[in-house]
Amino acid sequence: MKTVSIADVIIGEGTPKIIIPIVGKTEAEILAIAKEAGQSVCDLLEWRIDHFESVQEKSTVASLSKKVKEICGKPLLITFRSFKEGGVLDISDAEYFQIYNDLIENGTFDLLDIELFMPEVEVSQLIDKCHSKGIYVVLCNHEFHLTPSKDTIMERLKSMEAKGADICKIAVMPNSGDDVLTLLNATYERKQEAKVPLITMSMGNLGMISRLSGEVFGSSATFGALGEVSAPGQMPVNDLSLIIKKLKLS
Repeated sequence: MKTVSIADVIIGEGTPKIIIPIVGKTEAEILAIAKEAGQSVCDLLEWRIDHFESVQEKSTVASLSKKVKEICGKPLLITFRSFKEGGVLDISDAEYFQIYNDLIENGTFDLLDIELFMPEVEVSQLIDKCHSKGIYVVLCNHEFHLTPSKDTIMERLKSMEAKGADICKIAVMPNSGDDVLTLLNATYERKQEAKVPLITMSMGNLGMISRLSGEVFGSSATFGALGEVSAPGQMPVNDLSLIIKKLKLS
């Protein structure tokens, strides 16, 4: 399996890498969290730009990405989570792609989160543009109400890889212990054939074990909170780090 290497962080090797989401609304809040996160035990930062109050102002995100990257000093993933997949701002697909294209052209960051079920042609163009700029692509899908079947989860992860993802990510909502097992089984089976790293999680308290056991089942990264969470089930980053170290296989 290929790994994704950014500076001294290798995704797809060893213990799951810890990602802290930045969900500030103002530039001052975002930079303050980035500074604190940069000094924490995390491996990467995710800037959730759908929370940023000025995300729709032309070139503002691209400009601020340079400051975030500089102040945190760690690999930076940028994500606009669409409203239909759990984000906080409802915009058109056209605006989603406009923001991302400006970011790729004018911003500074390492990885871009792109949703699998956005329009196929535009997604393909974004992936190609990212790769031409040396930016890694995280193709993703989020189900906030249910857990699809094991075959469906595996098929979506397989589709992401076929479309050119450097990392394939899926997050699902469990309604029972069986749902958590479905996600873990799908991750483990897909890992046997996947040629790129996977990030998978079962959300909420019920699925919290999936955020801790990635080294066993095949998820290469996990999200820990530094204050406000970006999804249900994220635990404080220091607690997450301690548990992952305890569960380390070797």
